Amino acid sequence: MRYIKDDEFIRGNCPMTKEEIRILSIAKLGVESDYRVLDVGAGTGSVSVQMAKICSKGQVVAIEKNEEALSVIEKNIEKFNVNNLTVVKGEALEVESSIKPYFDAVFIGGSGGNIEEIIKRYGAKLKENGKMVLNFITLNNLYKTLDTLKSMNYEVECIQVSINKTRANSYMMTSNNSIFIVSAIRNL
Repeated sequence: MRYIKDDEFIRGNCPMTKEEIRILSIAKLGVESDYRVLDVGAGTGSVSVQMAKICSKGQVVAIEKNEEALSVIEKNIEKFNVNNLTVVKGEALEVESSIKPYFDAVFIGGSGGNIEEIIKRYGAKLKENGKMVLNFITLNNLYKTLDTLKSMNYEVECIQVSINKTRANSYMMTSNNSIFIVSAIRNL
């Protein structure tokens, strides 16, 4: 499987999960070709599109509320010729009842400040032993997530990742935000 580079995606002014974080997060999800996967807070659709390429015999559902981001996702779907990705417009908790269970994996890249409720509601749409991966920048969301997942009897792992890259043609290093990647397995 070829992973898509950041500069290949159409971005606009929307948040995007960076290449190395995207690769690690998808690897932690353990996505297979026939999986049904959910992306909550899809942004540019970089994670959704990459997962759709991997799940060539499966399905990806992406939820996004931002109008500009929705336009960018559609452009990326067209650019990468993805036909197994469905985009649901709206705030995650408002559209939750329209999202049919069950998913093999759930990725949460954005929460709009409602992380605990999103974990509870979308966790219920996850198959037994299904995986959930969440990305955060803030310690506050990390704490809420770990606390919520542990109270729901998930097996939980957290890693912190810092990526530094050379800038243009120089040897100067530029750092991205440090990211927390939380991986969880649903135990019933």
